[in-house]
Amino acid sequence: MKNVNRVFVLNHDKTPLSPCHPARARQLLFKGKAAIFRKYPFTIILKNQKVNPKFQNTQVKIDPGSKTTGLAITLKGKNKGWILIWAANLEHRGQYIKRLLEKRKNVRRSRRHRKCRYRPSRFLNRTRNEDWLAPSILSRINNVIVWVEKLQEFCYLRSCIMEVARFNMQKMMNPEIRGVEYQQGTLQGYDVREYLLEKYHRTCIYCSKKNVPLEIEHVVPKSKGGSNRVSNLTLACKICNQRKGNQPIEFFLKRKPELLRKIKRSLKVSLKDAAAVNIIRKRLRKEVDYCIETKTSTGSITKFNRTKQYYKKDHWIDAACVGKRSGRNVSIPDNFQPLLIKAMGRGRRQMCLVDKYGFPRAKSKSRNKIIKGFQTGDIVKAIVTEGKKVGTYVGRIAVRNKGTCDISTKESLIQGISLRYCKLLQKIDGYSYKLLTGG
Repeated sequence: MKNVNRVFVLNHDKTPLSPCHPARARQLLFKGKAAIFRKYPFTIILKNQKVNPKFQNTQVKIDPGSKTTGLAITLKGKNKGWILIWAANLEHRGQYIKRLLEKRKNVRRSRRHRKCRYRPSRFLNRTRNEDWLAPSILSRINNVIVWVEKLQEFCYLRSCIMEVARFNMQKMMNPEIRGVEYQQGTLQGYDVREYLLEKYHRTCIYCSKKNVPLEIEHVVPKSKGGSNRVSNLTLACKICNQRKGNQPIEFFLKRKPELLRKIKRSLKVSLKDAAAVNIIRKRLRKEVDYCIETKTSTGSITKFNRTKQYYKKDHWIDAACVGKRSGRNVSIPDNFQPLLIKAMGRGRRQMCLVDKYGFPRAKSKSRNKIIKGFQTGDIVKAIVTEGKKVGTYVGRIAVRNKGTCDISTKESLIQGISLRYCKLLQKIDGYSYKLLTGG
């Protein structure tokens, strides 16, 4: 097919217009009738032209996920089908936020053992609202809301269709469960330790010793994000438990691949991703509906539409196939390139870096983040005309107080480039971008 990724177009007053073909965008840029407004997603803005907009039937589709959310914009074709004009995979940073919170928790716990002044306990500041969500869950919702609002700024959208998935945890763990078994958990009639002793036949899972004191062992260590679920617990003798420590089980048993496969077969699959999707589905539906008129669809309809059209499994393809009617006949060009959007955050609040003892090991950050109109994380194009580093460089920068910057390109890191050679392409917005191969 000749259709490729469309280019977003803004009117001279920054109101969104219908996307245009890349050839049309190149023509407008070559004639000087438009200028580049944004690099990712690529957007142009018209220069002082009175345009009578003719809005097309476009809709945004969302396939929510725990780690990656699929986004797609489809255009109503001349026939009964729809054409995919833009798509992206939005990677969340929920696990990174969880690790930061665990790190902060450990630092606060370490204060109890310091010889400092006495601080009385305070519990009145620990109340939560009824609609409170964990920060790692809330970040996933905010990422999707931010990008729905961004797409509304760059493209005229008439409606939104979102997949609302609900996972049955008990069915995922035991497909044959029914009736009163839903109310009886895995440990019905057991204590946790007694359950593990019976499951593993009172044997150390690593060295197969019997008739020795056994300890409860976390297969995925708690320091690495493991949980207290029964599916993450085994039995090990004291020697094996101490020898493993907080190592990943793949590293601890790298010389015993058969034992590693045996242990993994005895464990159950983690359901934390399914639980995260179950938590965010209602809240996300409510928040998106504030931005744009939203309809819902199910995961079974999405899978049926995708398999019927023989498309491979991917988040952005699933997003394009969301919807009972609009996802039934979607055309995806052969040379289509979706965008990989990764949530990175906007920096840290930490004033300076510290060593392992908690003492400062670097100077505090400068209060002035913007130097000569540039900020760390901006995407720039530097054309160096003199010196040892003559050339053209495009990438993200890290600014320095002395008026220079370091540019991270796809190939390497170029240091000591003066800011006078730099031209701003896109301001930092908390996300990184990369083009993916199409489907």
